[in-house]
Order: sequence, then structure tokens, then C-alpha cells
Amino acid sequence: MLFLFVLLVWVSPGSAGAAGGEKKSVFPTPLGYVSDYADLIEPDWQSQIRAVCKELEDRTGVEMIVVTIETASPHSHARGYAQGLYKEWHIGAAQQEKGMLLLASLKERQAVVVLGRNLLPVIGKPQLDELASQYLIPMFENAGYGESLYRTAVALASTAGSAVQAAGQTKRTSSAGFWMNVAAALAMLFALWRFTRPERRHPFQRWRRGGYWSTGQGGFGGNFGGFGGSTRGQGLK
Repeated sequence: MLFLFVLLVWVSPGSAGAAGGEKKSVFPTPLGYVSDYADLIEPDWQSQIRAVCKELEDRTGVEMIVVTIETASPHSHARGYAQGLYKEWHIGAAQQEKGMLLLASLKERQAVVVLGRNLLPVIGKPQLDELASQYLIPMFENAGYGESLYRTAVALASTAGSAVQAAGQTKRTSSAGFWMNVAAALAMLFALWRFTRPERRHPFQRWRRGGYWSTGQGGFGGNFGGFGGSTRGQGLK
């Protein structure tokens, strides 16, 4: 089951649409990290956005896709379109739901961020609201799509990348500590086994068995009665 967190930015009242009964849209073919179907992003900004997305995926496995569209129709809101596109393109599926989709719809003047379930604890609503007020809302007001989408992508990549790398470091540290504890436990078990074996319970085993005391010559002589003969039979311990 796919869990999504969606940020919706709506700058001006758009088409309200009927609630429910939306038709299934036919989604376009992905064009890589940046799919600028609405032709809103200048080539230089596209290159910079691609570089950010590629570096993020290479370092952390988080897949981020940036998309612009002319309209979200037949969906009444860009949110529905973005959710459908995220699923249709299987964004983040290969990385265990570590995916992000940043979508801007020109006609509806809406921007949406869709997060895979493994990024839900990483990027929260307060940060998304800050990105909306700082970059995405002004983007529709001043038509600075390329720069605004680039800066939003950088902020998302920075937060997601730092969190994922920190989690990986914590996991490696925990794993190393676990194996160190295992090694210490095995060493202790070996030491206990080494020094508590049956043949080491008495430091002079041959003495206890009489090997050094039995001479076969009658011991201390007959005048002392009970000491006559070998001491093997005395059970010396």
C-alpha cells in the first residue's frame, strides 16, 4: 500500500470541479529527472535541477522528479494528478518508496509535493509550508518557474539527503556495535570453556590418581599399620 504526503499550493481560485467521479487521465512518458511539459523552465535551470536530482539519487538512493504541466485536467486539482503520476511512474519504487515528486500546474496555478512513505518522517508539513511561502507561491506571481523550482528542489534534496545519510550512519554504527558485542561474548565463552574443562578442575590430576605416590614397595613399612603398602588405596585428595 502506498502512503503519500501531499503539499498543495493554490495561488488563485481555480476550477472547482465536481467532487468525485474524476476520469482517469492518460499520463505522459517521463523525460528523466525533469519533465517540463509546460515549457516553463529555462535550459540552464533544467540542467541545474537535473544535477541536484542525480546527485541526490547517487548519494542516498532518493529519487526526485520535477514536472510541469499545462493543466491537471481531467482532475479538478493538481493534487490528484500528482498522486496518479507518482504511482504511474513508480517513483521511488526501486528505492523502497524513497521518492519525491515536485509538480507545477500552470492553468490551475498549483504546486504539489508528493512524498514516498519512507520520507514521511523526514520532511514534515512545517517545512513544506515554508517552501510554499518562500518559493512556490511567489513562483506563480512572478513567473520565475525555473529558479523557484530549482531552489525548492535543493531544499528538499538537502533535507532528505541529510536525514537518509544520518540514518545510514546510525545503522552502520549500530551494526558494528552488535558484532563487537558478539565477538566479546564468544571470547568470554571460550575463556570459560578453556579454564573449566573437566581435566583442568584439579591442577595435579596425576597426583589425585596416585600416579606419583604408588611405588609398589610397601609404603612406609609395617610398623605403622595403616600406612603399609601403597597409598593408592587411601583415596588421597
